[in-house]
Amino acid sequence: MNERLELHIFDMGGSIVAPDKPDVTYLHSFLDFLNSWLEKNPSHSAIIVIGGGAVAREWQKALKELAPFSSSETLDWVGVMATRLNAELMRGLLGTLCPDPVVTNPSESFPFNGRVLVAAGWKPGFSTDYDAVILAERFKVNTITVLSNISQIYDKDPSVSNLAKPISELTWNEYKKLAGSEWHPGANIPFDPVASERASSAGLKIICAAGNDFENLAAILRGGEFTGTVIGP
Repeated sequence: MNERLELHIFDMGGSIVAPDKPDVTYLHSFLDFLNSWLEKNPSHSAIIVIGGGAVAREWQKALKELAPFSSSETLDWVGVMATRLNAELMRGLLGTLCPDPVVTNPSESFPFNGRVLVAAGWKPGFSTDYDAVILAERFKVNTITVLSNISQIYDKDPSVSNLAKPISELTWNEYKKLAGSEWHPGANIPFDPVASERASSAGLKIICAAGNDFENLAAILRGGEFTGTVIGP
C-alpha cells in the first residue's frame, strides 16, 4: 500500500446510502462532491467505509420474526452482508476511482491503487465504525469523519424529547456515558461502543456530521468552521 499524503476516512451510514432503497439522487450528488474534492489536489484520496443502515435493520428484524432465537452472531452476519451490498453499490458508482475490491477484512493486506478505496463490514461483534478505526490506525489517519442522517449528536434522543440539545464537542469519556458500553446487532447510534473503546485508546478524533450537507463537509475537509459534533481525547 503506497503512502497517502492527504487521506481522509469517511465512515458513511448505510441509511444515507439506502434509507429504504438506494438513494440515487444523493449518491450522484456525493460522487460530484467527491470528484470536485479530488480534482483540487492530486494528493487527495479517500477511504469510504459503508454501513448497513436500514437494510441491515430490516433484514435483522425479519430474521428475528422468522427465527426468534437467532444468536447475536447470526444477526450480525446479516448486518455485515447488508454493508457489503451497500459497499458494492458505492464501488460501482465510483468506477475507475476505485479499481480495487471492497475491503472486508481491514486487518489483512489489500491493494489500494486508486484514489478511493471502499470498505464494508468484517465480522460479528461490532459495526463498520470499528473497521474505520482499524483503517485509521493502519494509515495513520488521526480523524474519521462520520456521515449520517443527523447533523450533530444530541444529549437526548430528539425523536422522543423536545428538550434534546445538540452537542458540539465531547470527550471520549463523555460520549461513552451517552452511548453505553455494549454493542447490539442493528444498534442505531452515532458511533458504536466497541469502536469507541479502540478509537479512544488510539487517541483518534471523530467528527459526526450530516452526510447530505456538502458545503458543511467541504468546510470539515479544509479545516474551516462546520456544524457537527467532535469526539476526542
